[in-house]
Amino acid sequence: MTIRKTVWFTAVLAAALQAPVQARVTRIVVDEVQPMAGTGEGGVPAYEQIAGRAFGELDPKLAGNAIIQDIELAKDAQGKVHYTASFLIYKPVDLKQASGLMWHEVPNRGRVFPYAKQELAFGDIMLASAWQGDNAGATTVRPKASVSGMQFLQVPVARNADGSAVTGEVYGRIVNRSGPASQPLLVQTNPVPYKPQSLDTRRARLVSRGAENQRGDVFDEREISPEDWAWAKCDAAHSFPGTPDPTQICLKHGFDAQRLYQVVFTAADPYVLGVGFAAWRDVGEFFKTARADDAGTANPIAGANTHSIGRGVSQSGNYLRGWLHLGFNRSERGRQVHDGVWPIIAGRRIALNFRWAQPDGVLELYQAGSEGPQWWLPHPDPVRGLPAAGILDRCLASKTCPKVMEHFGSAEVWALKLTPEWVGTDGKTDLPLPANVRRYYIASTNHWGGGGGFDSSLPGVGLPKTGAMCPGNNFGQGTLPANPVSHTETVNALRVHLRNWVMKGTPPPPSRYPLLRNGQLGVASKAGIGFPTLPGLRATVPEPDFIMPVHDYDFGPQFNALDGSGVPTLTPPRIRQSLPMLAPKVDLDGNEIGGVPVVLLDAPLGTYLGWNVTAKGFHKDQICNYVGGMIPLATTAADRIANGDPRPSLQERYGSHDGYVAAVRRATERAMAEGFLLPLDAQALLSAADKSAVLK
Repeated sequence: MTIRKTVWFTAVLAAALQAPVQARVTRIVVDEVQPMAGTGEGGVPAYEQIAGRAFGELDPKLAGNAIIQDIELAKDAQGKVHYTASFLIYKPVDLKQASGLMWHEVPNRGRVFPYAKQELAFGDIMLASAWQGDNAGATTVRPKASVSGMQFLQVPVARNADGSAVTGEVYGRIVNRSGPASQPLLVQTNPVPYKPQSLDTRRARLVSRGAENQRGDVFDEREISPEDWAWAKCDAAHSFPGTPDPTQICLKHGFDAQRLYQVVFTAADPYVLGVGFAAWRDVGEFFKTARADDAGTANPIAGANTHSIGRGVSQSGNYLRGWLHLGFNRSERGRQVHDGVWPIIAGRRIALNFRWAQPDGVLELYQAGSEGPQWWLPHPDPVRGLPAAGILDRCLASKTCPKVMEHFGSAEVWALKLTPEWVGTDGKTDLPLPANVRRYYIASTNHWGGGGGFDSSLPGVGLPKTGAMCPGNNFGQGTLPANPVSHTETVNALRVHLRNWVMKGTPPPPSRYPLLRNGQLGVASKAGIGFPTLPGLRATVPEPDFIMPVHDYDFGPQFNALDGSGVPTLTPPRIRQSLPMLAPKVDLDGNEIGGVPVVLLDAPLGTYLGWNVTAKGFHKDQICNYVGGMIPLATTAADRIANGDPRPSLQERYGSHDGYVAAVRRATERAMAEGFLLPLDAQALLSAADKSAVLK
């Protein structure tokens, strides 16, 4: 340890011994410290990574914790609830180089996304801490934390007051699998976090289905006799009934890839997953404000943070929306935890705070997450018959609301059930945004954007010949190649705006997203959005039932749909109705209107889609989960006429390579003028356009 670090550590420790005890995170343990590669030069301070575990204690009697489902069933003999959360910190080695801003990252299925070099150059501190306590797959609890490992949270299970097991029904699904081998039950890509209480198949119900549609209709459902399947592991060499295994299903006659398999079984010992909301809150507050833990172990970033922003991407962005809705930006001491939050490509609230929750779930049939208000301010929910409410209700009441920036792309509309957030459940009016919320739409883009580049839209140069893979639980493959339109450049600009808004009070650009009153939204169908007939797609797509809609689920009388809390007693839930879904209208090329300026959309080389069509398997001809696609423009007028393509060709639009570069220059100038492109990124885009193969 250097003299400077020794002096700093001694000073912090001395101050810590005089500090008030932090009652929520009682102890931290540092498991690993490593220098961070790629820092210390090129204008970036030298950084180090610190991995460890935080041990926390919750008082169930406090109102902010009492909202956690089953917390009373998780108390120890002293009436407290305990958790262990892993954490990862990226910090300047010399804290004098810290900017004062701490980003508090929400891991996605245990993963910590790479941080931007810009943030390192600013001297920002990055903290990621665990929240997902289902102890399955990537989130499995480990003895120690590691700078290269997944984040994990250990939470208690619920037990009845007499010590007996809490039980209930759980479901799992198997799709697009074939052959004699047994198959695991997955949620997205991780295991279902609950196991059957008994391996007696007579105490479970397994069915196969010939088809499902986006309305939730089920076709050709057949119950499989208990004698014809087993909770077991088997394969061609080890036939039915196999070796007993509560995580696998073995079929006597094997799996048929054209059918979906769904099992409902009784499980025991549900995790109290809502503790993950409090754990993330408390770890964030500890590292932002505490000097040391109860034993005097110093906070390694004590005194370095004046502001903090919570950030999550996709699943973890949904987490942030649910975290804020349930009031967790208010600490146990009644203080505001984070100054800003940035839920990224997140169209719903996380389905976490109810018994038997499956937090990895995204959008498969019967997955929760779209219940209750998805909008920010109180608004009626006439379609589902719920009272007026909004995500900010609790933080408005406690005066702990942060500044909020949210941004989305087209995939969030078509597959992640986004638009009720904009227009309510009846889709009749634009809902107002409060002054502390900014919303930006990156039109015609994939989930988290594509790989960028101009040649990536050109057949024979960068455009793949095969369709994009559909994310999710073995969902399938798309007919169209992946959409390359990038979010990166827009996000780089939004990051600067959010930092300045939180740290300096400088307002970002006005919100920009499609609005009903501007004629930019229509019914999510070919006719409703004005989508053209294009080569490579069936003439009727997108059909009225193509979009993934919000289903009004009935989980039973013990489920609180407003908060997404309680105890579901109907497994799987009944579908009362499907909500009307809107989508952005498109121009004559089929590219969406109403979003922020993006260079590749203002100088297009194709039609860029937030959706794709599944090529084969159980979901054939349906929407390909949440991956986008693209259809390139023809090079010449003769090419497009031969293909029946109504869109002007590249030559007709731009004339020559120099003409295309000029179009890119105009697009960069517009995006910069409106605040959605940084000068360095504009220069890089112009250079890439000049070097590209477009019309060469």
